[in-house]
Amino acid sequence: MTLDEKARQPLTELIAAGDSVESLYAALKEAFEGESTVVGSPAALKTLRDRWMARKNGLIAATNNAWLKAAPRELKPLVGKSQNELRKAIESALKQAQEEIAALGHRREALDVTLPGPERRLGAKHPVRRTLEEILSIFRELGYAVEEGPEIESFFYNFEALNFPADHPAVDEMDTLFVEDKMLLRTHTSPNQIRIMEKTPPPLRYVVHGKVYRNDAPDATHSPMFQQLEVFCVDQSITFADLKGTLEHFVRRFFGPRIKTRLRPSYFPFTEPSAELDITCVFCAGRGCRICKQTGFIELLGCGMIDPNVLRAAGLDPEKYQGFAAGLGLDRLAMNKYDINDISLLYNGDTRFLRQFR
Repeated sequence: MTLDEKARQPLTELIAAGDSVESLYAALKEAFEGESTVVGSPAALKTLRDRWMARKNGLIAATNNAWLKAAPRELKPLVGKSQNELRKAIESALKQAQEEIAALGHRREALDVTLPGPERRLGAKHPVRRTLEEILSIFRELGYAVEEGPEIESFFYNFEALNFPADHPAVDEMDTLFVEDKMLLRTHTSPNQIRIMEKTPPPLRYVVHGKVYRNDAPDATHSPMFQQLEVFCVDQSITFADLKGTLEHFVRRFFGPRIKTRLRPSYFPFTEPSAELDITCVFCAGRGCRICKQTGFIELLGCGMIDPNVLRAAGLDPEKYQGFAAGLGLDRLAMNKYDINDISLLYNGDTRFLRQFR
């Protein structure tokens, strides 16, 4: 006789055949425990629950009708107690199995190695940073040290020590961003020349870089904040030929050996004589285009021999020491190097743009 058939057999017939109330309920409990051990999914748990606990066709309902209701009066207390104990045991086991299956499902979901992982996009080095590191590597090979310096400067270091006349346009508030009286956001990296010359005796070979600020209206080639880099050298017997040779070496290492250079006379308060360095147009390779105005050359940087007044302001004797300096905008150099036509692209944080420089 199967378990299902026995559960629907009247109790009196089972007892007459030699079964006892205790052995019948013990057999039911043992059968349930055996079936519950193979339950490992919500579907299997539902099948087990329906088989044992369904109101009409479940085994507990069947024994309730065939055993409890049909039990002789003297056996009803024992049958009723056994029936309740079995029901409670099955309900408790089903609840525990449901919790275990739910927990197992969460663990499987967290550890499912077949699921696609989250996309992890690799970062890219910013084009200005790439440009800076390339320039620093070139000058470090020539024995230059690297400094940065404060972004908030005093009026003395930013203007007076660098030989700016009191009526120079750069001193005007329309160009300079003042923090408070005699304190301002530096307009160039040149103040570090003075600071370094004050604390370190020659010979000096330094590259200074960092953010600078101007009261400029932003457009495709201008920004109120941009990156600047300055190179300067101070020693005995330094000449303009040293400046020219250093810059030509840098330009050909950075842009390639075919790049040509030319120097044009210019004026800066802190250098004398002063010049502008032009290079072969990197956009048309010197053939002439709209960007270079058909000249074949574009302006790269300003340079010159350090003015004797600047050396004096730093406590050096211009009769004994000479020096040269050159300054360039890192942003514009990066734009030339990587053919970028809008300076705002460097600072608006667009990852689609930055991903190009992996």
